[in-house]
Amino acid sequence: MKNMSVVIPAYNEEKSICRVAETINEVLNKENIPFDIVFVNDGSKDSTWQEICKLSKEKSYVNGVCFSRNFGKESAIFAGLQYAKGDCVVVMDADLQHPPEILIQMYNLWLQGYEVIEGIKSSRGKESLIYKLGAKSFYKIISSATGINMSTSSDFKLMDRKVINTIIELPERHMFFRAISSWVGYKATSVEFEVQERFEGKSKWSFLSLVKYAIRNITSFSTAPMQIVTGCGIIFFFFAIIIGVRAIYQYIVGSALGGFTTVILLLLIIGAVTMLSLGIIGYYISKIYEEVKRRPRYIISKTAGEKTEK
Repeated sequence: MKNMSVVIPAYNEEKSICRVAETINEVLNKENIPFDIVFVNDGSKDSTWQEICKLSKEKSYVNGVCFSRNFGKESAIFAGLQYAKGDCVVVMDADLQHPPEILIQMYNLWLQGYEVIEGIKSSRGKESLIYKLGAKSFYKIISSATGINMSTSSDFKLMDRKVINTIIELPERHMFFRAISSWVGYKATSVEFEVQERFEGKSKWSFLSLVKYAIRNITSFSTAPMQIVTGCGIIFFFFAIIIGVRAIYQYIVGSALGGFTTVILLLLIIGAVTMLSLGIIGYYISKIYEEVKRRPRYIISKTAGEKTEK
């Protein structure tokens, strides 16, 4: 049978490493599906890497990659894709919120000829109201910006080897995994799953980190924010025409009168829009600067397990 690689990014997940590996092993062994696991330690501050190393010595199917520092989840995913050796590769979280039982369904769909099998959330599980509102707003903004429905999407997905190779060959440094896996195309389908409760610990995503995540990925995948600048320019152009016509009319009829408040408000509004526009343009320029430098997406300091050797 064809082999499946399971890529699991991990940041401060020392208590979950052993549990998630054992659960995946139990589920896939029942179906006689050959597999291996690639844990990617994203600069964890706890003993996550020690747990991965220990497990890789005990279990032949466990492999590990360790970053020199924290590079972020997106980089951890792409490192896992780079090191995965399977005929198909699944990306899932270390906290068991992505149910391992769905791996069997994904694998069977892959054998039927599908090349990308998306995990679609049927529910978001137990989350606070503030977090749900923040997540909903984030996905609404990013869906509008990228043109891809992200409201129910997740990083939980299976991809064929040729899809993985296509993604790895893309030259840009900053990529949004959820969107890029849809952008590359190929024959795709989806399976629904219910988000499970975390096995251990709390979510690493705060509202602020979600905002940063949204900004970084929107700008890396879409030029929509640049169109905001253009839109504001068009609006104020027509606004200027209306005010200009009004001013000329008042001058002609002899009723022109200085409007100090109006002038101040206009200066404040135009100044704010100008600064916002410059900020958006500057952010894109900084992204161009980062791409031009061609620094690597991540730096590997250590590996564990035979299948991670390059």
